[in-house]
Amino acid sequence: MSVRSGRGRLLPWVAAAALALVAASLTPSPGGAQTAVSSGPVAIEVNSRPISYFSHREPSRVRFGSLEFVSGLVLTSSFRGFGGLSALRLDPRGESFTAISDKGDWFTGRFVYRGKQLAGLANVVAAPILGPDGVPIARRGWYDTESLAFDGAAAYIGIERVNHILKFETFGRDGVRARGEPISAPPLLRRLPHNKGVEALLAVPHTMPLGGTLLAISERGLDSAGNILAFLIGGPSPGQFSVRRTEDYDVSDVALLPSGTLLLLERKFSFISGVGIRIRRIPLSAVAPGQVVDGPTIFEADLGNEVDNMEGIDVHQSADGDTILTMVSDDNFSLLQRTLLLQFKLVDP
Repeated sequence: MSVRSGRGRLLPWVAAAALALVAASLTPSPGGAQTAVSSGPVAIEVNSRPISYFSHREPSRVRFGSLEFVSGLVLTSSFRGFGGLSALRLDPRGESFTAISDKGDWFTGRFVYRGKQLAGLANVVAAPILGPDGVPIARRGWYDTESLAFDGAAAYIGIERVNHILKFETFGRDGVRARGEPISAPPLLRRLPHNKGVEALLAVPHTMPLGGTLLAISERGLDSAGNILAFLIGGPSPGQFSVRRTEDYDVSDVALLPSGTLLLLERKFSFISGVGIRIRRIPLSAVAPGQVVDGPTIFEADLGNEVDNMEGIDVHQSADGDTILTMVSDDNFSLLQRTLLLQFKLVDP
């Protein structure tokens, strides 16, 4: 459903979207541990409709904070398991993608561009995420797969409701047929609140400070001061840190700029104001055990813009050297929500 303009036109959609988000956050995956993809990788068709502008209030506007809107798509598919996209990672050129859904499925494929603008998805494959025994993890009740990171050929996935992190050592070789093994995690991570666990994962490149560390940031696990709990797993300085929580925002995902700056994607919603999205910049150099990190907001949006439940973010460099941010939304498999793919250029790198 598209919102055209005017706050009065927004309110009915706000209430519906908020209800859908609340219901999705409180309701277990349909069928309990049943995954949407049960028999192995399958090629699917994903349809797309272009988003011609980002702001409903000012359709001609392209600059939003430190970002410039480039293009976007509304994604749909007749494949019943498509949706619920909660994390997204791209290759360095922004072409091939790997995504996960919160029902425990992989989605891989490539972006199709027309010039600099997104035009569609191609070669999309869906497959169940496999556990150490080769059985889809959703059959174990390991769903709410919310976060994804790559460290070379290895992939990591965070499973929110059971507070596990799985490592797919052979993903570079086996792709979606790789099997995930639980890694050793800090005891406090394993005790994060139900449905507020690890929402963002990032493997720090070995060429940067904290190289070899897996950053794991919770959605809304809070420390004694009310800040968001986060963890440094492995690497030179393992431990716990916090991200300052402000304005009732929760963490959705994290990405890393080549300069060594974290981009933290956050969201909030209420029945009055609806959905809010923002991105904060946090220097990786500030992250250390015992620290509370914070940074300026570089982007904010609400339902006056083409947003939904934005849950995934990644960064790549375009052929002409621009830094491009890609965001994807989790539609919670709800008819009231949409799967959006949005791209912006970082104007102030």
